[in-house]
Amino acid sequence: MNMETISPSRVESCEPLKDRRASAEAVEFLSGIEPSDLDLCLFPESLQTMSDSGTEVGAFTVSVQPAYYEQEGEEEEKCFLVHASSHGTIDGVPCGTSIVAYITPKLETLEQHLHEYVKLKSHSLDKKTHMKRQKDKLVINRVITEGQQMHQETSSHDLSSISGFISEASNMLIMRLLARRKNIQHFDFLAFDAEMNLCVSSYSELGSRPQVIGKDTVEVYGIERTISSEDIPNTWHYYFLSDGHLASRVQVGSPVTVQLMEMPILSEPEEQDPKPVFEKKPLNWKEDVQLHSEFLDRKEKLFSDHETYLTRHPEMRILLSDFMQFLLIRKPDDIFTFAAEFFAPFSTDAERADTFQSSKVLNPFRNVAKNAQDCKI
Repeated sequence: MNMETISPSRVESCEPLKDRRASAEAVEFLSGIEPSDLDLCLFPESLQTMSDSGTEVGAFTVSVQPAYYEQEGEEEEKCFLVHASSHGTIDGVPCGTSIVAYITPKLETLEQHLHEYVKLKSHSLDKKTHMKRQKDKLVINRVITEGQQMHQETSSHDLSSISGFISEASNMLIMRLLARRKNIQHFDFLAFDAEMNLCVSSYSELGSRPQVIGKDTVEVYGIERTISSEDIPNTWHYYFLSDGHLASRVQVGSPVTVQLMEMPILSEPEEQDPKPVFEKKPLNWKEDVQLHSEFLDRKEKLFSDHETYLTRHPEMRILLSDFMQFLLIRKPDDIFTFAAEFFAPFSTDAERADTFQSSKVLNPFRNVAKNAQDCKI
């Protein structure tokens, strides 16, 4: 690397100041976000950067899509891939910002790459900031190239100490959510300013106003965002369509405005068709010609099968006849036990014994019956 001066890297462990905390409402808002809340916020955007004179000087694009993020030694997790880019020329000076980040459904930042540049003829500035969650810390690495000098620095924050923090990538999703909900209350999140100092990022409502987009005049909803930097607070005014599409954005005091030039296809929840309700109707199969015909065919088939079986096994008729005759002679009160005693000798598992001595042997069926009666008592 051909540089005149390279300052040594610096490692810092930073903690938020006591007066720089996210508000309870902001923390509650983040914790209450459901995955379904973001389903309608996953769309691309393309706007133009216009000067005060109405000249196009750049472009602004954003895309958000589902993705998976995996770190070494950790399980893969679902997230959102956010890619934003703003490039243009202001007063003849090329400048731009690009962001690539992985954001969780709770809008926590897993990893973010931020690149900012300003290209002057005699003096250029290039900033590359890499932010990554590593276990219980958020580690930030910066490389700042100014002219021929390069400066590197590293800092880290305990995640437990920056509850309510949002990055620039997660800010884009928060804006879409707030625009869809409307009637927002004041929120104070934690964020980083241009010098990566921890500060408060506030959101408040600006109300609604009409805006011309292409050939249409539509109602847009405004949100003000202020980053309370240690140097000079920076404030932006955002206006959104009803579904969260950005209609315009301007930084207070800036000579340029980001504007939507054509109406997009609005992202609205799909109306689900009601489930059909089928009334339960009584089935009278005797009046149904087809069902009654099938019943008769089945009845005839079973009757034929049964007759065939009895013809092949004539001993069955004799056995049942003997049983019925013996049953009517004895007339027992417990028919089930009587039947069990009658058919037990025919079992292939029954022990061979003298039939005339069976009355002397304790009958197991009667024991079962007696125990059952005792249990009932």
